[in-house]
Amino acid sequence: MSYLVLARKYRPQNFDTVIDQDHVTRTLSNAIAADRMAHAILFTGPRGTGKTTVARILAKSMNCAEGPTPRPCDVCQSCREITTGRAVDVFEIDGASNNSVDQVRELRDNVKYMPAHSLYKIYIIDEVHMLSTPAFNALLKTLEEPPSHVLFVFATTEPHKIPVTILSRCQRHDFKRIGLESITTHMHELCRLEGFETTDESLTLIAREAGGSMRDALSLLDQVMACSGAAATDKDVVELLGVIDRETIFNFSGAILDGDSRTVLQILDEVHDRGHDLKRFYFDLVQHFRNLVVVKMSRQTDRLVDLPAHEIQHMHDQVALVSAAHLNQLFDLLFREEPAVKFSSQTKIALEMACFRLLQAKPALSIETLIDNLDALRKELAEKPESMAGRPGNIQDPPPTFASSEPRAVEHPTPRAKAAKRDNPSASPSNEPESLQSVWGKIKSVISADHPSLSANLLKCHLKQLDDNRLMIEVAGNAFNLAMIQKTKNLEIIRRVCNDVFGKIMELEVRTVSESQGDTVKKKNEDNQLKSEALSHPLVAEALDIFDGKLMDVRILKEDNS
Repeated sequence: MSYLVLARKYRPQNFDTVIDQDHVTRTLSNAIAADRMAHAILFTGPRGTGKTTVARILAKSMNCAEGPTPRPCDVCQSCREITTGRAVDVFEIDGASNNSVDQVRELRDNVKYMPAHSLYKIYIIDEVHMLSTPAFNALLKTLEEPPSHVLFVFATTEPHKIPVTILSRCQRHDFKRIGLESITTHMHELCRLEGFETTDESLTLIAREAGGSMRDALSLLDQVMACSGAAATDKDVVELLGVIDRETIFNFSGAILDGDSRTVLQILDEVHDRGHDLKRFYFDLVQHFRNLVVVKMSRQTDRLVDLPAHEIQHMHDQVALVSAAHLNQLFDLLFREEPAVKFSSQTKIALEMACFRLLQAKPALSIETLIDNLDALRKELAEKPESMAGRPGNIQDPPPTFASSEPRAVEHPTPRAKAAKRDNPSASPSNEPESLQSVWGKIKSVISADHPSLSANLLKCHLKQLDDNRLMIEVAGNAFNLAMIQKTKNLEIIRRVCNDVFGKIMELEVRTVSESQGDTVKKKNEDNQLKSEALSHPLVAEALDIFDGKLMDVRILKEDNS
């Protein structure tokens, strides 16, 4: 077959034309120039990133008639034979099909012979991790101390499967994935050389599908050229590759952020009707929302988001009015729903349920915002307590009229007043009928004016009981509120305010709701015990027997001490 695919036709022939692997090519070039080339080299990295290509360039550099040189001439016999794959001194071995110990032993026996007409005998073993354990063991000694005319070059995509004893005898070079922009630029140049017309968006879509592999990208470009002829539109590329265009992804994310459930369901139906893989669509959504979060929270988007500049700008515009906390919330929901979509037999329904959860998610306030709001509220209460008294829902009443600068005489209640207070405990010392809530509101109003932090702890407290010289405060909050109120300093403040309010010394008791409920339960248990003792009394049993009676009710009479 005379036709060569793009990956073979435009394979780099020197270190300068290798794309996005400068850290490897620069090291090898310097090693060759300084005559410091290792006898065993290991190339690792994803598929299609140039491992075998760099191995062949290294072989040409070492066996060039002008070398060893980092820039082979490509015209001498050795360079031309290596380029066409006919070099007798360069052996390219497939590790997957030559993985037995016998084949490695044959290799070990042949390394002692001198090369035919080159400087070095070079062994390039691709997918070296496929060798068996005995084969690796047979290669150990030769790999550690090979003849001076032998060079080993290993290539693999799974270095973790290679024994440590082999790794320690090799100089390792890690290849990285090729960037989206580099792949797009290279394909644009090849399209120019081939006379093929297409848009930058189509090339970007092909590069994204390649996943950092130049070989995969050129294979897809070959397919597009074969299908479209001399030119290809964006629609042709989308239909040929069977991928979802980026406009659909942006429209879907925009509908999610706007809460437009109708548009979300319409897009899902369109994607399903076109025959696209819904699981792949969900994967694209997760990636897209990840990029949205990064664009919103990071300033260096060029390094963290491998997308064209116009798409990054589109993302900036889409999340301009959305908080980072809400984006993170949506991304977290998508990521947690991935197993349900991935393993469901009804992928469309599972994807719709995940979208419903996204639409129902309400924007969450960040912790910093909540803290700022609480600080602002506390400051407002501390600075303007009197302005908060008349607002709807405020539990504070206006400050009492006795809080004036003029001293007032302490009125001693008469026996008649004491009797009246005993009959009506909610009455105030000034003989004006006031409810417990009103009295408690006055006490809190005075405290909030001078001690706003203590007033905040009294929000969930109630005045449970008020007697002549005693009042009981019931704490309905958590243990922290109880601990703050029971502090000696805070109790003294409350006691002092109560003395000022009532104009006399008051006894203060602080109890929790559980304690008050405990008193009620205790009283009920005591009553039940008295009833049980009454029923079991011999006189009661004898009376029932004599009169053939039936017990209807048991009443407990309390002793009146008055």
